[in-house]
Amino acid sequence: MMFDITHCTLCPRRCSADRTKTVGICHCGSEIYVARTALHPWEEPCISGTNGSGTIFFAGCALGCIFCQNREISRRAVGKVLTVHQLAETFLRLQEEGAHNINLVTGSHVTPWIVQALKLAKLRLQIPVVWNCGGYESPEILAMLDGLVDIYLPDLKFYSPETAKACAGCPDYFDVASAAILEMFRQVGKLQWDETGTLLRCGLIVRHLVLPGHRKESMSIIEWLSNSLPKEHFLLSLMGQYTPPDMPLPDQHLNRRVATFEYESVRKYAVQLGLNGYGQDRSAADAGYVPEFEVE
Repeated sequence: MMFDITHCTLCPRRCSADRTKTVGICHCGSEIYVARTALHPWEEPCISGTNGSGTIFFAGCALGCIFCQNREISRRAVGKVLTVHQLAETFLRLQEEGAHNINLVTGSHVTPWIVQALKLAKLRLQIPVVWNCGGYESPEILAMLDGLVDIYLPDLKFYSPETAKACAGCPDYFDVASAAILEMFRQVGKLQWDETGTLLRCGLIVRHLVLPGHRKESMSIIEWLSNSLPKEHFLLSLMGQYTPPDMPLPDQHLNRRVATFEYESVRKYAVQLGLNGYGQDRSAADAGYVPEFEVE
């Protein structure tokens, strides 16, 4: 698939920036900025395993949630600039270090370059590729990834257009993300496990972060998942780790952490609907779980 970097319409924002001369709404131009590459132990157990997930954190982001925990790297092009060949070698290095998978974190805005790197490393890469994203993905991005990604790990963040507009400036978030998740499931199909039954080799895990003051929206998202995907063939990762940013937000609820009642009511609803997956201990709502990035 051809991609015109001089008139970028890669993500659903379709900002039309000439990324050879300036940056798009994703804060990135034509270079691949990587803020961290490391074995990461804090993903879902079937991703992190015993050795860790081989995570590559890309700088920049087209979604720009106002409460982003990784805002240090998502709001600007920072870190190390890698060529396509260097990125491919990074995949292979992480594999040699014992990574259970290659975990590509927020790479949507550099998808064409990632695809080139994956194709270069393909013959030597023996571990699954994870696409870890905010869910706000265009059909063009997903078409490029078809056949290259083994595990999709999207967020499904917002249900109402009003919340999505207030938190990320994209009232179409749910329409776009829900369609993307259905396409992700079409590509990877039902869950496939390794010989131990503990590490995921292929499949879909949908993450949802319960926001303070928005538990009814969370329940609507859980209900949509229950009605739209076969329950036995995907996993839900229900997160309660929301941490308020340093600056006050217009939505007063977002200036506090999630109450135990809020999180537990959503979790119990997911159990009631028969969804499988992971919950989160309340201690996860700690900024200490945000990794150290290379921002210089």
